[in-house]
Amino acid sequence: TAPKWIRGAVVGCYQLAITIGLLIAAIVDNATKDRNDTGSYRIPIAVQFAWGIILVVGMLVLPETPRYFIKEGKNEKAAKALSRLRRLDVDHPALIEELAEIQANHEYEMSLGKSTYLDCVKGTIGKRLATGCLLQALQQLTGVNFIFYYGTSFFANSGITNGFIVTVITNVVNVCSTFPGLYLVEKWGRRPLLLFGAVGMFVCQMIIASVGTALPGSQVANKVLIAFVCVYIYFFASSWGPVAWVVTGELFPLKARAKCLSMTTASNWLLNWAIAYSTPYMVNDGPGNANLQSKVFFVWGGFCLICALFVWSLIYETKGLSLEQVDELYGKCTKAWQSKSFRPTISFAEVQEVRGS
Repeated sequence: TAPKWIRGAVVGCYQLAITIGLLIAAIVDNATKDRNDTGSYRIPIAVQFAWGIILVVGMLVLPETPRYFIKEGKNEKAAKALSRLRRLDVDHPALIEELAEIQANHEYEMSLGKSTYLDCVKGTIGKRLATGCLLQALQQLTGVNFIFYYGTSFFANSGITNGFIVTVITNVVNVCSTFPGLYLVEKWGRRPLLLFGAVGMFVCQMIIASVGTALPGSQVANKVLIAFVCVYIYFFASSWGPVAWVVTGELFPLKARAKCLSMTTASNWLLNWAIAYSTPYMVNDGPGNANLQSKVFFVWGGFCLICALFVWSLIYETKGLSLEQVDELYGKCTKAWQSKSFRPTISFAEVQEVRGS
């Protein structure tokens, strides 16, 4: 629903909200860490209820999108919804043109038939679905949630005495570093920013793993660990954090968007759970554990290298394109690295006019 020239920044604000939530959680945990009663865990849990209530109330007043109203055949409500979003009169030429394009694109898609979950894995939609699911999975496999979920205990096991404070610091870096990403996603583009982030994270994690393995428990290793974890978080928060959500939000046609987005988001949370579950066994010592310690960053670094190769080969540049023009991009451009030179030539509104004449 956001205008195409700021859509990336607006969608990226979803990740900004996540980082702010992580920061608040870290601050609350730090404030309750010295309590010797049940408040040490009851207070952090209770704080979560406040945000849940805000979310429920917000959903009650959340307006529907113009594309949803078009899909439901409520054209007048679609015009009013788009007018509210663009802050233009319903009879403004630019608004009428955009609404006509959305309507024509929807009619074209409906002429091809309604989509099922089986249709989501066929043709170019299937390619886009695989791209979205892999993108969301790889976002988790960069290892960032290892820092935010287990950072405090990992820092403590590495010999850092103030693990809670370091966790707060990393979360502050996470929030602040998201803002450059919101700017660069529109200024620089999706592909370059994701490549930049993947390479930067790979380098940082190789340094952390190498120094931590060569000098375990030393003051030098601890300082390198904290410094390069912060740099690593900067690369993630300014690239893969927000841009993964931006790209998946732009991939799919209207008729299959809801189904495909549900599966890409499920991929994110599935890997989120898998990493949260398996990480203690990978890092900790003791029977049945891998006891990787700092060497776990070799694993995350390897996935970051895969991320770079994945972006180069499969992520299309969608900066400045409307959601309808993205369909044309995938229909005409067969190689992701050639997508930057793509220029849209088809207007669905014009196609419908030709059909109707």
